[in-house]
Amino acid sequence: MTDHERLLAMLAERSARRGHFTLASGRESTLYIDARQTTMSPDGLALVGPLGLAALETSGWRVDAVGGLTLGADPISYAVAYASALAGRPLRAFTVRKEAKAHGTGKLVEGPFRAGDRVAVIEDTITTGGSALRAVEAVRAAGGVVAGVLALVDREEGGREAIEAAGLPVVALARAADVVRLLPD
Repeated sequence: MTDHERLLAMLAERSARRGHFTLASGRESTLYIDARQTTMSPDGLALVGPLGLAALETSGWRVDAVGGLTLGADPISYAVAYASALAGRPLRAFTVRKEAKAHGTGKLVEGPFRAGDRVAVIEDTITTGGSALRAVEAVRAAGGVVAGVLALVDREEGGREAIEAAGLPVVALARAADVVRLLPD
């Protein structure tokens, strides 16, 4: 089994559920993908980091840093940054707050992000693209240049298209349809 196949199996076993759910986007769905069940586990981190790094290298985006809207993007960003250090091509990780702190520096973008950085915005699950686009806006406001969006799962519900319509390429490690195929009936 390839690493990609292992990731799909892990997402199906740990993260995907059938039922009736309201998603972060407000949409109703019969499929819920809680990517954190995969991305916050040791073996999930060990898969996601190298797969994410490989996807970034294949994309040709040549980024300095990776990060996205907390909380879903955080473990993926950290796993990719760690894999990049092991590969000898270090990328810095950052996180984008949902709102600026009222104390301290009051920043939306936290971590070793620098103005002028070329970044990949990370997203755990793309549905409408709204979370990724919020992160893009925050990164740009902080002086970053967004090369594209790297997602763990594309739910294939128009989010990719919304991000692409905003002028950004999207790379997804998995599609919801591939995960659903592995779910028991």
